[in-house]
Amino acid sequence: MQELEVTSAFDQLEKSELSFDDFKQIVIRDYRIAVESRQASILGRKEALTGRAKFGIFGDGKEVAQLAMAKAFRKGDWRAGYYRDQTFAFATGISNITEFFAQLYAIPDVKQEPSSAGRQMNSHFATRSMNEDGTWKNLVEMKNSSADISTTGGQMARLIGLAWASKLYRENKDLAAMDSFSINGNEVAFGTIGNGSTSEGIFFEVINAAGVMQVPMTVSVWDDGYAISVPSKYQTTKEDISEILKGFQRDENGEGFEIFKVPGWDYPGLCETYEKAANICRTQHVPVLIHVTELTQPLGHSTSGSHERYKTKERLAWEKEHDCLAKMRSWILDSAIANAAELDELEDAAKKYVRECQRAALNSLQQEIEVERNQTANVIRELVPVSAAGEKIEGLVKHINTTTDLGRKDVVSALRKALMLTAGESSVERTKLMELYHQEMEQNVFRYDSHQFSNTTESPLKVPVQLPVYEENAKMIDGREILNACFTANFSRDPRIIAFGEDVGAIGDVNQGFAGLQEKFGPLRVTDTGIRESTIVGQGIGLALRGLRPIAEIQYLDYLPYALNVLIDDLTTMSYRTFGGQIAPVIVRTRGHRLEGIWHSGSPMGMIVNALRGMHICVPRNMTQAAGMYNTLLRGNEPALVIECLNGYRLKEKLPTNVGDFTVPLGKAEIIKAGTDLTVVTYGSTLNLVYQAATELEKMGISVEIVDPQTLYPFDLDQLCAASVKKTNKLLVVDEDVPSGASAYILQQIVEKQKAYYFLDNQPKTLTAKDHRPPYGSDGDYFSKPSVDDIIETVYEMMGESKPAQFPKIY
Repeated sequence: MQELEVTSAFDQLEKSELSFDDFKQIVIRDYRIAVESRQASILGRKEALTGRAKFGIFGDGKEVAQLAMAKAFRKGDWRAGYYRDQTFAFATGISNITEFFAQLYAIPDVKQEPSSAGRQMNSHFATRSMNEDGTWKNLVEMKNSSADISTTGGQMARLIGLAWASKLYRENKDLAAMDSFSINGNEVAFGTIGNGSTSEGIFFEVINAAGVMQVPMTVSVWDDGYAISVPSKYQTTKEDISEILKGFQRDENGEGFEIFKVPGWDYPGLCETYEKAANICRTQHVPVLIHVTELTQPLGHSTSGSHERYKTKERLAWEKEHDCLAKMRSWILDSAIANAAELDELEDAAKKYVRECQRAALNSLQQEIEVERNQTANVIRELVPVSAAGEKIEGLVKHINTTTDLGRKDVVSALRKALMLTAGESSVERTKLMELYHQEMEQNVFRYDSHQFSNTTESPLKVPVQLPVYEENAKMIDGREILNACFTANFSRDPRIIAFGEDVGAIGDVNQGFAGLQEKFGPLRVTDTGIRESTIVGQGIGLALRGLRPIAEIQYLDYLPYALNVLIDDLTTMSYRTFGGQIAPVIVRTRGHRLEGIWHSGSPMGMIVNALRGMHICVPRNMTQAAGMYNTLLRGNEPALVIECLNGYRLKEKLPTNVGDFTVPLGKAEIIKAGTDLTVVTYGSTLNLVYQAATELEKMGISVEIVDPQTLYPFDLDQLCAASVKKTNKLLVVDEDVPSGASAYILQQIVEKQKAYYFLDNQPKTLTAKDHRPPYGSDGDYFSKPSVDDIIETVYEMMGESKPAQFPKIY
C-alpha cells in the first residue's frame, strides 16, 4: 500500500512543466469549484429544511479529493458513484450547479435536469448516452456517468462491468470498429463509495472479481469515519478498509490491486495519487483502490438529522480543523499562490454565483407552475355561475390562488375536486374543465410515468415477426441443441454478444446450451465466472451501458434472489430513472420450474414479476420458443429475463432452418389448443402437463382451451385471454408458484385489466404449488406442485359447478 507524503507531492507538482502562472490558475480554478460546491451544499440544505425541497444529501467535506479525481478523469471514461460526488460532477462538467438545484426541486424537465428529469433526488448524476430516437451518442467524446442509485453500495455491481468492457474492447479485435464506444480499451471505470458501505457484501464481491479479472477499475473510498451515526469501529475490522485489503495488493509475481492511501485534505498529495493511480489503471489494466482518509462531513449526513447528536465535541473540533476547504485555503496562502484578500473575494463571488443558480432553477419551476395555476383557476372560475356547487367551487379558486409553494399535485387535485363537485352536470364550462384535466394528466403521465422501457424504434416490441421455417422432414433433436444452434448463429452474426456465468465457458453451461461455443468464439466472448450472482448481473449492466450485448447467466432460478437487489435497484429502473437517457439491454438467462429438491425446482414468479418491472419477463414453454425470444431480444435494446424449462433440455423438438433468425413477439399470447368449455392459462413447464390433462378431459366430454401468455411482462397485449374467456365463460390459471403468487398477478391482468369478469359464469380459480418449496424426489414434486391429476380434477369440478348432473362430485 502506498501512502504519499504532502512534501513529496508538492515537490512533484513544482517539477511539472507548467509555469507558475498556469499552475496558479489551475489551483485557483479548483478552489473556486470546491467553494461553489460547498456553498451549493449549504444553500441546498437550507432549501430542504425550509420545505422548498423535499430532502437534501450533499458532498460537503469531500470536495478536494473529488477535484483530484476529476483531473484524472478523461473523455470516454465512466463513473459509477454514489450521492456524495457533486464536486466531481461540477469539476468534470458532468453536471452544473443550476442543474443540481433543478434536481433538488425535482423539476420534471430533461433539458433543465438532464440526469433524471426530476425523478431522482439531488446528487444522483447521469449523462445521456442515448439520442431521442434510441441511437447511441459518441461515448468516447463524453465524460460518462452511469446513473446513480441511492443504495449506498449498489453502484459497485455495474462498476465491474464498465471496467470489463475496456478489457474486452482492448483484447477483442473484432470490436475495433466500435470506435464510438471505446478507443482500444483505454477507458477507466471510476467508482466511489463511502467507508461505511464497504461493509456490504457487494463491495467485497466486486473487489474480489476485479482482482481476478484484472480490469481497469479505480475505486475511491471516501472515509469520514462514520456511516450516518455509526463509527468505523462498528463497521470495519481494524477500522481501516485499506489495511484489511492488503492481501489484494499486487506483488512482483501475482495479480491483484494497487492500493493507495491519502488524506482527503491534502490537495497536492491527492493530485499526485490520482494521477499515478489512474495512469497505472489505464495503461496496465490493473484495478486500483484509493483509500481517502481523514475526511469530514461539516453539514452532517443529510437534512434528516444533525451529526452533533452523535459526534463528540472533540471530534467536531477535529473536523473543523481538518475541513478540506480550510486546509486547501491554508496551503494556497502558505504557497503564495494567492493572498487572503483574493481568496475572500473569490469566496464572496462563489456565494453570489450559487445563489444565482439556485434562483434560476427555482424561478423556472415557479414560472411554469404559475402558468398552470392561472389557467386552472380561470377555467374553474367559469363554473361558479353555472354550477349548483358554485359556492364550493369559488372556495377552490380561492385556495388555488392563495396557496404558497403550489405544486402540480395541488393544481390537478383542484381540477379533480371541481369535476367531483359538478358530477352529473352538463355545460360548456364543465367540458372545458374536463379537457384541461385530460391535458394536465397526459402531460403528467409523460413527466412522471414514462420511459420505463425505451419505446424507440429499437424496442424489441417492434422487432418484425419471423416464423420458424421447417424442412419437410425436419430433424428432431434435443431442445438444448436448438438453443445451441440459436446461440451459434447469433454469435456469428453479432460480435457484440458476450455470454458469461457459472460453468458457461469450459463445459458450455450445466445444460449444454453453450456447448462448444467457447472453443468456437474464444474465452473473451464465452467465459466462466466465479459464484457471484450480484456481480454477474453487474457485469452485464456495465457491458450493456458501453454498447455490448451481454447474456448474463444465473445458473438456476432459485439463485436469482442473490442478484435481486442489483436487478431491482439498478437494471429495472435504468431507463425510467434517466428518462430514457441510458439503457442497459442485458439478457439474464436462467432455468427453473420442475426438477428435484428445494433449491432446483423454484418458480418464485410472483416475486419476480412484481420486483422486476422494467424488464421483459419471458417464460418460454420449450427451447424453440426460448430461441425465438433470444432472437427477438438480441435485435432490440431492452433488458429481459428468460427462464428456460429445466426439464426441457432433452425433450425432442424440430430444428428450424432459420434457427438464428425467427422471432417470437414479446407480450403476445398464443392459443396452444382450441376449446369451448373452459380456458386454462398457463406457461413454462406446467403447459405440457395441462396439455396432457386436456387430452384426458376430451375423453370426458370437456373441451379445454389452453392459452400460453409466453411473457408475463408485458402480459398478453392483445387480450387473447379475455377473448378466450368470452368464448368459454370459465377461467383456470395453473402456475408452479406459491398460492397468490404469479397466479394472483395473472388473474388481475385477465379479470380486472382485460375485464374478463363480465364473461365469467362461475368463480375463476387458480391451481398452484403448495406454500412451501418442493421436497426432494419425484413424490415430493407430485405432492407439492400441480400434477396432471390435479389439473383434471380441478377442471372437472369447475364444470360440475354449472353441470352437476353431467359431472358429479368426485370426493
